[in-house]
Amino acid sequence: MSRTRIKICGITRAEDAKAVVDAGADALGLVFYPLSPRAVDIAAAKIIVADVPAFVSVTALFVNPSVEEVQSVLDSVRIDLLQFHGDEEDAFCRQFNRPYIKALRIRQASDVVASCLRFPSALGILLDSYKPGVPGGTGETFDWSLVPTTPPKPIILAGGLVPENVAAAIEQVAPFAVDISGGVEATKGIKDHGKINAFVKEVYRVDQHRLQC
Repeated sequence: MSRTRIKICGITRAEDAKAVVDAGADALGLVFYPLSPRAVDIAAAKIIVADVPAFVSVTALFVNPSVEEVQSVLDSVRIDLLQFHGDEEDAFCRQFNRPYIKALRIRQASDVVASCLRFPSALGILLDSYKPGVPGGTGETFDWSLVPTTPPKPIILAGGLVPENVAAAIEQVAPFAVDISGGVEATKGIKDHGKINAFVKEVYRVDQHRLQC
């Protein structure tokens, strides 16, 4: 059993990025989707990641972007990983010569396996709650029993996670990683540093418990 990796998404301020790093998370996410309340532009993103140290991954999230939009971000901002939340196909996602993960809004168990097969180049599949017309960030959990016990790709579990339920999520799903945004916020786009610390500590705690069992 490996430890559960942690990504805090929807970072809009440099002080929140520092809180993520200080808490011990593995990755932070920047949202380049203008319709999101957590969206950032290139100028803001450069400030946010300026002091993010090595070994903390910076992820750029897109929803049905153009090639030019993605490339503009890659040319201007330190980005370690791409994350696609729209209708992008594998050929589109892999053309940027950057590792990527693909988000799936889950409705049934077969969605997971089918999507993994559709995205052979993806380093992982992020599972989020399905809500019509919403590409992600719903703040709602889904039925974790829909996640297969032996998925063909590493699973990043998202959707409605908070410090109070992440232990149950890890115990049931055993994902490679957990991804949280709204669950550690004071208001949309503004992170609560206490909640960030509580979330990371709870993931560490449950992992330690699992190792001892």
